[in-house]
Amino acid sequence: MTATAIAATGLRKSFGDKIVLDGVDLEVRAGEVFSLLGPNGAGKTTTVNVLTTLIKADAGTVRVAGYDVASETKRVRAAIGVTGQFAAVDELLTGQENLQLMVDLSPVPAREGKRIVAELLERFDLVEAANKPVSTYSGGMRRKLDLAMTLVGNPRIIFLDEPTTGLDPRSRRTMWSIIRDLVADGVTIFLTTQYLEEADQLADRVAVLDQGRLVAQGTPDELKRQIPGTHVRLRFTTVEDLDAAQKLFAGSTRDDESLTLRVPSDAGTDSLRALLDRLGEHSLAAEEFSVHTPDLDDVFLALTGRTTDSTTDTTNSTEAAK
Repeated sequence: MTATAIAATGLRKSFGDKIVLDGVDLEVRAGEVFSLLGPNGAGKTTTVNVLTTLIKADAGTVRVAGYDVASETKRVRAAIGVTGQFAAVDELLTGQENLQLMVDLSPVPAREGKRIVAELLERFDLVEAANKPVSTYSGGMRRKLDLAMTLVGNPRIIFLDEPTTGLDPRSRRTMWSIIRDLVADGVTIFLTTQYLEEADQLADRVAVLDQGRLVAQGTPDELKRQIPGTHVRLRFTTVEDLDAAQKLFAGSTRDDESLTLRVPSDAGTDSLRALLDRLGEHSLAAEEFSVHTPDLDDVFLALTGRTTDSTTDTTNSTEAAK
């Protein structure tokens, strides 16, 4: 039976008249990546702050690494690592000095300090920049150093609060690789993110938080299966062509503003060929078409009625034959 790393029941938190968490229940299994999704203001960071003992919940219970966050705060803090939304590094110090500072502040034996610093610099590919001031580091290097500093005490549970916000795609993928390596070593990751592709790539399980409540939990595939399936999206140049095409395909739905038609499909080559042939038989031509399969963007939109600020359309578009 898989051990539980984090368990929260009935979490509630308000700031003044604003309810931020409204009865949140969640369980994170040891050794998994658990991703908490939600739009800005949904309560993601507040959840992390409660779970990491930074603020107290108004109601509910939380156990992290088997310890109660309210009565065993020091034990919880000794078992976890936290990387916030912004890199908590000292820009006046070098990368090596930042790591050494964390060693000096931790219960790590002094004789082990130099070895730990050297290993972390190597692991995060920061050896060449080790003696340079952090003020000269790129955003991706700062995030790597921040995470390296979190690992000084060898925590088995790590909270990553939007760790790749503001990073370029290459730096983001480097962070993904580091996170995968941590999980392979048995570390539990609690990840909040607005990048739905990030959750899809990394998370074993996902929870969607909206207006202080969890509206769904499950694996990415389980959540995707909750919404309508694959479809072909056709875009036409005139309303007349859109009208004519809609009559050909039962179950299709239209968007008059964008002149697009969504046609349910299994996206196989035979069904795509048949669809295009049928358009041709009626002298219709789509300006373009794309095959769209459900992803976490769709799940998020269906559950919250909105997209995150950072979502992008990853649909593959192909110009249709004219």
